[in-house]
Amino acid sequence: MFSNRYVRTIILSRVLLQLGIWIRNYAVLLYVTDLTNNNPVYVSLISVAEFAPIFLFALIGGTFADRWRPKRTMVWSDLLSSLSVAAVLLALMNDGWIALLIGSFVSASLSQFSQPSAMKLYKRHVLGEQLQSVMAMSQTLVAVFMVLGPVIGTFIFLQFGIKVSLVLTAVLFLGSALVLSSLPHDAEESKSGDAGGFIKELAAGLRYIRSNQSLRTLSLTFAVVGLASGITQPLQFFLVIEQLGQNKQFLQWLVMTNGAAMLAGGVAIMGIAKKVKPQLLLMIGLLVTAVCTIGIGASTMIWLTIVLLVISGLFYPCIQGGIQTLIVRNTEGAFIGRVSGAIMPVFMGMMVIGMFISGYLKDTFSLLAVYVVSGGLIIIGAFLLLPLIIEKRRKTERDPAL
Repeated sequence: MFSNRYVRTIILSRVLLQLGIWIRNYAVLLYVTDLTNNNPVYVSLISVAEFAPIFLFALIGGTFADRWRPKRTMVWSDLLSSLSVAAVLLALMNDGWIALLIGSFVSASLSQFSQPSAMKLYKRHVLGEQLQSVMAMSQTLVAVFMVLGPVIGTFIFLQFGIKVSLVLTAVLFLGSALVLSSLPHDAEESKSGDAGGFIKELAAGLRYIRSNQSLRTLSLTFAVVGLASGITQPLQFFLVIEQLGQNKQFLQWLVMTNGAAMLAGGVAIMGIAKKVKPQLLLMIGLLVTAVCTIGIGASTMIWLTIVLLVISGLFYPCIQGGIQTLIVRNTEGAFIGRVSGAIMPVFMGMMVIGMFISGYLKDTFSLLAVYVVSGGLIIIGAFLLLPLIIEKRRKTERDPAL
């Protein structure tokens, strides 16, 4: 994999970006909480600034990514992100701290143009048998920063303050742009059959998903799993307090344990990715996660909760790696931006709906009931994949080379 110039360059770029994002996010969070005396309204606005662009710009960014050259798009996205952080720093020096939220929003919006472009380059320049390993490596990178990111971001803010944190973020974003600029020049873009105006191409992307059984199935699975994730996400705090009898600070250890397991799982998946079909990998990951989710909701013992979190973390890369591999393999190059830009908001949108109703479900029923419902939804998402597995098996029987 690392002999591939595109893989090396994009992964190095993602390392710099992830580091910059975590430093920025924690610097903004800690600075705003200090400045507003933990005002929940302003703290919640930070999450809005970071997640809202996924709803607003993912499909739009994906459509433009299909129209534009991928290397150029990624370089300009990172460069503009760096400039936006520099502009926020100037505003902050003039006591305009609200600019922090605007800067986070702008930077997160630009990433919706960059991410689909990276998938386009993988589609073009990574061999089919290596693709799943590359996707697993990408998820491993995310897991690494789930563990290290909060620690690094908090340390830099506490030691050096908000201004140094923002300067470092801008430098890291700029470094990512410079790394990507070393890639060869983009080839001319191949256009989809309905190439034309922006709205026409966006509509063509949605029709393409609707006409592709594999992508329709993945969208449904992603929606169900997003809802399942959302209804348990806000309840981790109550899990620590009510089920385990610990204080809220104990939650960070559970998160870090899960993140470390995700890292180990990602490394393992990179080794077996060539031997296991992505749809089977995804289904196994979902079924194991479902069982662990129900077990975590029922557990009142710290050691058992930690064991289940470790198992769940080990299999989480199966889910993300499997989904991303299936998206890339089942999508024509001319549509990859719009497909990835349409399916991700499905997950995020359903997750937000789940987060919105989770408190009501807990008050109406119980914490355990919510976790059982979440596990049940994940099982449904797994069984939605059966048509893909059956169809793939039939094709393999007809043509063993597949």
